[in-house]
Amino acid sequence: MAKVVLWGSLSRLADGRAEFEIDAPNIERMLKALGDEAPKLKPVLDQGVTVSVDGTLYRLDRYRKIDPDSEIFILPKMAGG
Repeated sequence: MAKVVLWGSLSRLADGRAEFEIDAPNIERMLKALGDEAPKLKPVLDQGVTVSVDGTLYRLDRYRKIDPDSEIFILPKMAGG
């Protein structure tokens, strides 16, 4: 199972829980499983977040494969310009 860490203030929406173990084949399924485990977090996940998988940031590639030993960080959506 991949280790998923909520960064910054996101853990408040998961009742203070900052780490999860999620079994999912890709980012899309991981975010759904995370929302199922932390329902208050689901609206933020649906609006969009930045996901770091093993040190690489993904924002739009929701079908990026996740390995069982991946380390994942969920960050609030980052705006760029």
